[in-house]
Amino acid sequence: MVLNNITAFQFFGSVALGLLCFKIVNKFLPWIYVNIIGPKFLGPKLNIRSIGGWAVITGSTDGIGRSYAKALAKRGFSLVLISRSLSKLEDLAKEIENEYKVETKIIDVDFQDSVGIYDKIKAGLEGLDIGVLINNVGVSYSYPEYFLTYYQQNPKFLLDMVSVNIHSVTHMCALVLPVMLSRKKGLIINVSSSSASIPAALLSLYSGTKAFVTKFSEDLQTEYRDSGITVQCIKPGFVATKMSKIRASLSCPTPDTYVASALNMLGYTTTTPGYLPHNFLQISCDFMRYLTCEPFVSSLFLNYLLKIRKNALKRLNQKK
Repeated sequence: MVLNNITAFQFFGSVALGLLCFKIVNKFLPWIYVNIIGPKFLGPKLNIRSIGGWAVITGSTDGIGRSYAKALAKRGFSLVLISRSLSKLEDLAKEIENEYKVETKIIDVDFQDSVGIYDKIKAGLEGLDIGVLINNVGVSYSYPEYFLTYYQQNPKFLLDMVSVNIHSVTHMCALVLPVMLSRKKGLIINVSSSSASIPAALLSLYSGTKAFVTKFSEDLQTEYRDSGITVQCIKPGFVATKMSKIRASLSCPTPDTYVASALNMLGYTTTTPGYLPHNFLQISCDFMRYLTCEPFVSSLFLNYLLKIRKNALKRLNQKK
């Protein structure tokens, strides 16, 4: 009887262990393929050069947007460069035309002005064979700060951040999707942020707008994937741009390094950090949530951002 009980215990224990191992392998192997094996050794699953002749990039004169512009020009795309600084647009267009021998158009608009600018953009895109849209333009906080404090210092920032981070994405998609659908192919890359899926107190409005971009992208892909449209949402962590004001490192790549990595992710998944080290930030956060609880993890991130806030305020006071 004891032997039978032990045998039964061993049997059910083995089954439970087998199921656990299967579940781990079932989760782990696809992650390895999507984030490491596929992008690094096989390259992108989507041949973007066959999509169309023109690529549209918002926020194209600096950082990630500028790197996307050059990466796509290198692949032979003609470019529509959209940003608010006419002089920067002219300089970038000239540089790209000289280096990559592709055609460019520039549209100077300020996405903080949510009224009227989309008529100007629509006119500038008229008649173009648009295959790619990069929704990159975005604004963030100058430094981590309490929502009400930031609002009291700059009441207009609420409208500006929603206009730039949300309205730009939805309106630009609405402008280019009809062209893509008529040709039954197209690529839309929406730039979200890692702050959309990790605790980001003191960046509450920014992280909220980026969470919208993530959700919007995922559902938009579901709506139009059978129509030949690919929607990719990238969620970068820290990238060494003018906005972040951080030096480049392994965990904080240059925009060129980040964009090269993100482009290799095309076709593997709708939502991605776009860069392997940035994956580990999300994994670490999820693991801490699993081991502890959400309030504890949120407090850890809050303390980290409070330190950044303290240092930023100290620097601002020194300049006065």
